[in-house]
Amino acid sequence: MSAVHLHAMIIHFPIALLMVGFLSEIIALFYNQILFRKIAFYLLLLGAVGAIAAYISGGYAAEGIETGRLAEAIEAHEEAALITLWLAIITAIYRAALLFFKYERPWTKWVGILLFAALVGSIINTGNKGGELVYEHGAGLELKLPEFNEKVQ
Repeated sequence: MSAVHLHAMIIHFPIALLMVGFLSEIIALFYNQILFRKIAFYLLLLGAVGAIAAYISGGYAAEGIETGRLAEAIEAHEEAALITLWLAIITAIYRAALLFFKYERPWTKWVGILLFAALVGSIINTGNKGGELVYEHGAGLELKLPEFNEKVQ
């Protein structure tokens, strides 16, 4: 298994965890349900850890590509991924600190939601750039030509 395949397998977990976490946060906001707030917190933590793994695996997947249009596209994706990674870590630390210090004010809830929303926007941007790598530049694709049998019948 190559680093490219590993990255492709890992990346979907933090995307799903963080997106569903944000949805849970929005449900908690409108229905004032503590259960959904807890679900959002734990999904955020798991998604942040997954984002770290995805970023590291992406770094290995991009090794050796240093020049050309593909390298430029990889660099744009990597920069977007770094922003996403930091937003995930900052949002998770923010929410954990609020929980640890038991500091609940109305403005803290809105700051958390805005951070989470920025994180989701960054995930979308990073995913778009990753999609361009695959669908426009063919990154990570292995082309296999059919083998021709030279038997004459």
